[in-house]
Amino acid sequence: MSADDTRARLFVGLQYLLPQHLLSAVVHWLARVQLSWVKNALIDNFVVNYRPDMAEAEESDPRKYASFNAFFTRSLRPGARTVNPSPATLVAPVDGTVSQIGRTDGSSLVQAKGLTYSLESLLDEAAPAWAPVFRDGAFATLYLAPNNYHRIHMPLAGTLQAAWYVPGQLFSVNATTAAQVPALFARNERVVCVFSDGTLSFALVLVGALFVGSMSTVWHGDVTPRSPRVRASLAIDFVRAGLKLDKGAEMGRFNMGSTVILLLPPGRTEWQSELAAGSAIRMGQALAHLT
Repeated sequence: MSADDTRARLFVGLQYLLPQHLLSAVVHWLARVQLSWVKNALIDNFVVNYRPDMAEAEESDPRKYASFNAFFTRSLRPGARTVNPSPATLVAPVDGTVSQIGRTDGSSLVQAKGLTYSLESLLDEAAPAWAPVFRDGAFATLYLAPNNYHRIHMPLAGTLQAAWYVPGQLFSVNATTAAQVPALFARNERVVCVFSDGTLSFALVLVGALFVGSMSTVWHGDVTPRSPRVRASLAIDFVRAGLKLDKGAEMGRFNMGSTVILLLPPGRTEWQSELAAGSAIRMGQALAHLT
C-alpha cells in the first residue's frame, strides 16, 4: 500500500470517529459571528488558502462582508455568468466539478469506480413516488469545492412539485471519501427538490457534508441544521418565493462546500459529449440537450 493510500484510509477512517454533527454545528455558529476580528481572521485565512476569484463577486472586498458565511455565500456581479438561453438546453446548476455523469442502470447510480448506490436509498421514504420516474434515466453528480461559488440555480425552468429532508451522516464528499465510503450520498444528510417543466420532471438533491453548517432553499430558508433530525416533508407554498422559477434562477445555497445530484427521466436528455468525471463546470453552461 502506498503512502497516499495510507493517508486516504486514515482520512476516511477518522471521519467515522468524529462527532460530525457537533463539529458542523460549531462551524455553523462560527461562520455567522460578526465580530470584526473573528470574521476577518476566518475570511483572510480562507482567501490565502483557497484563492477564490473575488473579481466575480458583487462585493469584491472580502472584509466588507458581515460574516464569514456572508462572504462564503456571496452573490455574483451582474454578467459574471451567462445562462445558455436555448429552451432545449439543460444548464449547469452550480460551479464545480463533475464527479460522475451518465445514465442509471435501472435504479443504480455510479458513485465512484467500483461503488454504486440506488435511487431508492437516495430518495429515501419518497422513493415509491419518485424513483420510478428516474429509473433508467440520467444523472450528474456535481461537486462544489470550497473556492467555488456556492449558490445553486435552476438547470431548467421548473415548478416545485415536492421537497423533503432526509437525515443522515456528514461525511466529506470529496473524491477520496467518495471512493471509500459505500453509498456515501445516500448516507449523508440531504434535501431533495423535485420539479416539473411541462411533461419533464427533474430533481436536484442537495447533499450535506462535514462542516456544511446548513443547506437552504429559496422556499424554506435554512433547512439544516435541524432539530430533531427526523425525516420531514418541506412545505410547498409561496411564502418566500414562487413555485415556478426560470432557468438560471437561484433555488438554494450551501453554507460550505458540498455536492448536488441532478436526476432526469429516461429518454429525455443527451449529455454534452465532452463532459466526463473531472470536468470543470460553471453555472449556466450547457450540460445536456433535451430530446
